[in-house]
Amino acid sequence: MTKSIFELAANDIGERLAATVLEDDPSGVHLDTIDRDWPSGLRQQLTANLKPAGVLIPIIDRPTGLSVLLTRRSAALKHHAGQVSFPGGRMEPEDRDIRETALRETHEEVGIQADKVRVQGFLPPMPTITGFAVTPVVGLLSDDLVLKVDPTEVERAFEVPLPFLLDPANQKMSTREFEGVPIALAEFHFGGERIWGATASMVIALRQYLII
Repeated sequence: MTKSIFELAANDIGERLAATVLEDDPSGVHLDTIDRDWPSGLRQQLTANLKPAGVLIPIIDRPTGLSVLLTRRSAALKHHAGQVSFPGGRMEPEDRDIRETALRETHEEVGIQADKVRVQGFLPPMPTITGFAVTPVVGLLSDDLVLKVDPTEVERAFEVPLPFLLDPANQKMSTREFEGVPIALAEFHFGGERIWGATASMVIALRQYLII
């Protein structure tokens, strides 16, 4: 019997992401992640000369159920200032792969050590309008985690119940204009926070794996 989104347990995450792998090219994106109706200038911007980056989608196994850790970025940052995102950042030369990038950046931003994260799988690289190809790494964390937020990068960290993000009823649509063309974008609202842009796209991509 298919489980509902409220019945998903920690072991279900790994099972449903078991077939996923890291892409050979962390700077490449799949064209099917980009809406064919978007203006050509935007499509070009989302595919050309992208820099590899990685984020962690941290799923916490709480006694009350699974929850997802997100951050609101510092207003002083150069890219995506003040926006809600998963912890992560650009790939550095010393990183062996994007998984290491995501875990390193997560430790720097919110203090979670890499050995506390049980990596469950990966989502395909996703483009951002700021010129990055971002690979989401999905990881499980136990209930006893302790955060140490770096205020130069993160304004605050907060959790959203995983079932809330997996429920399509909680997905809202908004529009932004690019080259005079309105672009439809998904977003979620929880606890006064707006989850939109690439982060919302990652949530939707994760949903496609977890809801069977």
